[in-house]
Amino acid sequence: MATLNTSYMGIPLKSPVVIGASNLVTKKETIKQLQENGAGAIVYKSLFEEQLHLESLEMSEITDEMDNRHAEMIDMFPKIEHAGTREHVMKFKEIREILDIPLIASINAVYKESWPVFAKDMEDAGANGLELNFYAIPRDFSKSSTEIEEEQVKVVREVKRIVNIPVSVKLSPQYSNILNVIKRMDEAGADAFVLFNRLFEPEIDPDKEKHVVNFDLSKPWEHRQSLRFAGLLYDNIEADIVSSGGIFTAEDIASMVLAGADSVQMVSAVYKHQPKHIEKVLEKLNDWMEKHGYNSLDDFKGKLSSKNVTDNRIYKRAQYVDLLMKAEHVFKKYPMP
Repeated sequence: MATLNTSYMGIPLKSPVVIGASNLVTKKETIKQLQENGAGAIVYKSLFEEQLHLESLEMSEITDEMDNRHAEMIDMFPKIEHAGTREHVMKFKEIREILDIPLIASINAVYKESWPVFAKDMEDAGANGLELNFYAIPRDFSKSSTEIEEEQVKVVREVKRIVNIPVSVKLSPQYSNILNVIKRMDEAGADAFVLFNRLFEPEIDPDKEKHVVNFDLSKPWEHRQSLRFAGLLYDNIEADIVSSGGIFTAEDIASMVLAGADSVQMVSAVYKHQPKHIEKVLEKLNDWMEKHGYNSLDDFKGKLSSKNVTDNRIYKRAQYVDLLMKAEHVFKKYPMP
């Protein structure tokens, strides 16, 4: 039987399937099932500073409304304050106690001063590692891309200085040159890169003339962008490579490792097929490896990366021209009237 051992930001894992940050961790029963079915590690749901600020504001509005109704309410009773990160830390510790596999903390801060504070809080809570979730939408027309990128590189450097646990960075693909950004963060000490964040996009119901919120799961083909950059990054950075988004099958995992990924993050597939899906995927991955004569993931990791293929244009856009030149099969499938 093949071994599925790998690493995530240098942390040894029993399998390449990491459960990405999500609300899957809100129930202890689900957490146990994820571990029992073969998850190599679990990333706890993200600590969003923006959400803490919103909750604190809402609490203040409710409590302040009552302040002047009775004078004794101001003088006799202590002021109620939002718990801040304490509730998140408490729940994280509860999950840490029931797991034998690594539990990773994910944080997303609004202010640069908050990143190292949150990082230290989660390290003290027992996190095996950190995921810096650089989930942000540009809001300032006057701020250049260089400024944004340099701020994030400094965050990586500062967090690495503060904590003694490994640090990964989860990025969106929406950078002018993400390869350059990753290289600089790699040099700043990042231990892994998770490719990519999935940004929730706004939607409008034109009949009601209102914004609506949709919770859409990933689609199987959405892993292709991650595959491209895994192939480009392999053997070009020191950090581990983690593919995320649209990972559903054993074939998806095999493809990512062939491109150069060390592990993958899976969320939508578990929502759709339940934790037992992990075990089925790992069994099929083992079968695929035995069929091809591989004893470990390292035996084929990066075999089809940009560095190891004869024609690496497949990872660039040059192949688009070739695709157009050989599009007869497309015309046969979708004939014009």
